[in-house]
Amino acid sequence: MLSIRKWWTSLDETWLNETGRSDGAPLIKISIAAVVRNPYAGRFSEDLSEIVGPSPELGRLFGERLNLALKGQPAESYGKAALVGVAGEYEHGNAFLTTAFANPIREALGGGKAWVPSTGKRGGPGTSIDVPLAYKDALYVRSHYDTVTVTVPDAPGPDEVAVIMVVATRGRLLARLGGLTRDQVKGEDGLV
Repeated sequence: MLSIRKWWTSLDETWLNETGRSDGAPLIKISIAAVVRNPYAGRFSEDLSEIVGPSPELGRLFGERLNLALKGQPAESYGKAALVGVAGEYEHGNAFLTTAFANPIREALGGGKAWVPSTGKRGGPGTSIDVPLAYKDALYVRSHYDTVTVTVPDAPGPDEVAVIMVVATRGRLLARLGGLTRDQVKGEDGLV
């Protein structure tokens, strides 16, 4: 198993949009980060299996924590990110975010047909990152395109990676740009 120094969780609950209006339930966004020791910090390796191999277990732990934070509400959108400490490579962050990591999270959230949008970068403690969100069952549902800015105050250290997962309980408040709607999504490929 990977060496986890700490877990960090944030909850954002928006009841009204910027003009003071709403169209239903509040938009809840939950961000969870695991600050993990980077086994490749300070060295090059062609093989990144020390990260990829144990990442399904990390994904399982994320799934448990996301469900606890959701308190029975379904997640409709998701996104993932990695902040790599300066002794590591950007590629190390990507190794944490593979399908092997994401599939246990999809399973814990009750499925997800669409790929999980992701991003990453290198930086020091307190570096912020914008995590993209998209609807979990079809990428082209515009109402669920969103972003959450995440900052873990004391991470990542030089030899760490902050692995981040964000979920939201619905699309943006009063989204009105048209396109495919959540209710139109069906079929195995997530398309109408």
